[in-house]
Amino acid sequence: MAFMPMLMHAQAISLPSDTINCGQVIFKHPVKAEFKMKNSGDKPLLISDVKASCGCTTVSYPSVAIAPGKSFSVNAVYDAKTMGHFQKEIGIYSNASEKPLLLTIRGVVVEKKSNFKGEYPYTLGDMLIDKTELLFDNVNKGDMPIQQIHILNNSDETMVPQLMHLPPYLRGEVKPARIAPGRSATVSLQVDSRKLTDLGLTQTSIYLGEFPGDKVSPEKELDVNIILLPSFEKQTKEQLAAAPRLQLSKGRVNIGLFDGKSKKKDELEITNIGKSTLIIRSLQMIGTGLEVSLNNQHIEAGETAKMKVTAIRSMIEKSRSVPKVLMITNDPTQPKVLINVDLK
Repeated sequence: MAFMPMLMHAQAISLPSDTINCGQVIFKHPVKAEFKMKNSGDKPLLISDVKASCGCTTVSYPSVAIAPGKSFSVNAVYDAKTMGHFQKEIGIYSNASEKPLLLTIRGVVVEKKSNFKGEYPYTLGDMLIDKTELLFDNVNKGDMPIQQIHILNNSDETMVPQLMHLPPYLRGEVKPARIAPGRSATVSLQVDSRKLTDLGLTQTSIYLGEFPGDKVSPEKELDVNIILLPSFEKQTKEQLAAAPRLQLSKGRVNIGLFDGKSKKKDELEITNIGKSTLIIRSLQMIGTGLEVSLNNQHIEAGETAKMKVTAIRSMIEKSRSVPKVLMITNDPTQPKVLINVDLK
């Protein structure tokens, strides 16, 4: 575990982390967060004062000097009297610095803990949510995969969440259908791949409302990505032996720093080392900010095609994630090729 030296003084405080996530906390059941610290300086450390961001948090700390090299603890107790998400700051004033050492405790106050052990890092209206993007990868025709999203009611009123703008190939359900303040629910989304017509990437946006008749808005948007692969199950051994084989000149697109430029480019080569024509059936981008061109989508055995990838700075800066290039091919060993993009 890496320790964080806070300042270069004769007295210095080090600790593994300045933030503690308390997770789900039961309503009106105070939760304690213990920050384990150490005087990593060569002179005694004295804490002169501690200030919390509100009266809902009390803090205890050593009142005597801490000798060099000695460990100690600062304990914060949050009263949990308010439902929903919380984040509280604590300032530690000492002779190690003129500025306070800032500590943070955070979590979610709920009526009853759910089985979900993760966090809710995103906000959709008055809901907290564990993810805003879903990727159904390596889907074959006929598959019906399911993924889940976990939500928490961060408001003071009961919610009846609604999935809106579902396309025909998506089915959705929220359980429980009604969520009391501070309670959680699970959104299940299922893909019916029989209703997908195109190989490769299918992208759509759906929306999660808080009540029947809620309006669609960008802050309630969820991104769903599905990658449908071709099937080679019916090919004979002879057909597989005579199949095309894709080989890339490198596995990543290297963009690096824009250095003030609005666009940057990189190239890679696709070589067919197999025995029949290699077909690039689909060439798409996962995410935004890229332009991709290929000089030949039908590559004969022994031949090479060039792919040019252009990154657009203005679009990259607005993207939620680093974009990737997706290819769907007739190479049975590599029906899906995902090319990462290196950005700095």
